Amino acid sequence: MVNHQHLRAFHAVAVEGSFSRAARRLNISQPTLSQQIKALENRHGRKLFETRRSPLRLSPIGQELLVLTRRMFATSKEIDDLLGDRLIGETVSVRLVSDSPTYAAQLARALLEATPEADVEVQIANSQGTLSRLLEARADVAIASDPQIDPRFAYRPLFVDHLRVVVSENHPLARANAFPLAQLARECLLLREASSKTRAATDSLLRAHEIVPLRTIELHSREAIREGIAAGLGVSLFFSAECPPDARLVSLSPDCQPDPALLTGYVVCCVEQRRSAVMRAVLAAAASLLAMSPIPLADMAEDYAPTEPRSSVLVG
Repeated sequence: MVNHQHLRAFHAVAVEGSFSRAARRLNISQPTLSQQIKALENRHGRKLFETRRSPLRLSPIGQELLVLTRRMFATSKEIDDLLGDRLIGETVSVRLVSDSPTYAAQLARALLEATPEADVEVQIANSQGTLSRLLEARADVAIASDPQIDPRFAYRPLFVDHLRVVVSENHPLARANAFPLAQLARECLLLREASSKTRAATDSLLRAHEIVPLRTIELHSREAIREGIAAGLGVSLFFSAECPPDARLVSLSPDCQPDPALLTGYVVCCVEQRRSAVMRAVLAAAASLLAMSPIPLADMAEDYAPTEPRSSVLVG
């Protein structure tokens, strides 16, 4: 029979990605933790880690075991929550990864306002990296923009957004009511990297209107593009929630945007964690942010998902 204590030790190390952090989490010494994992490996004759140095890397069997322990401890946590076994004063620990710094900050703020004792860690990754961190147990919940639907995940819509054109305060059209998209053919357009959702939406808009910018320059961060615009290097397109409150910059609606809902952001978690105490706290906080959505979500079903496999829908 598998030793439950040894499984908990393995799970803590795999989730934390560190023996020292896992030892602190379990309130045991690091040598004791190492001995428990070694005992688990020796008892079953399986190597669970390819390397124990940072960064830790699970073996193939270790990766499979992590999927099972995540499910097991999530179920155990649900049972504790159902029976009211959460200790008074116990800290809710939330590791949030997001491809939107704006919504990550807002969700962290809302979560701390609702649950002051929460311990919140915010990670920022690109759109491809957010869900990978969930699968690798390096995060508990994600904010992901237009994610690929995967039955291993559960989703809840958080915002819908559209593009705006950002120019410097000295641009000739800075005081215009709207930015004529045809003008982009006479501009230097500053672009995000090819894997960016903003880049994909920008490319789609340009193709739809058969516009070829005078010149393009690729910059790999929002901050670099903002500074480039302020310096007069060119103009760019941002989703409206990410338009910075910067006196050097002006955000304008394009004069034509056939599809106003170009980006939908979701709160995402692994299916087995969708009813956990952590997710209940996150969803309660997320509900307070719905009014922030640049395009109202009122007409969207509460458990809407872009494609409809029911196993991928988050049920509160």
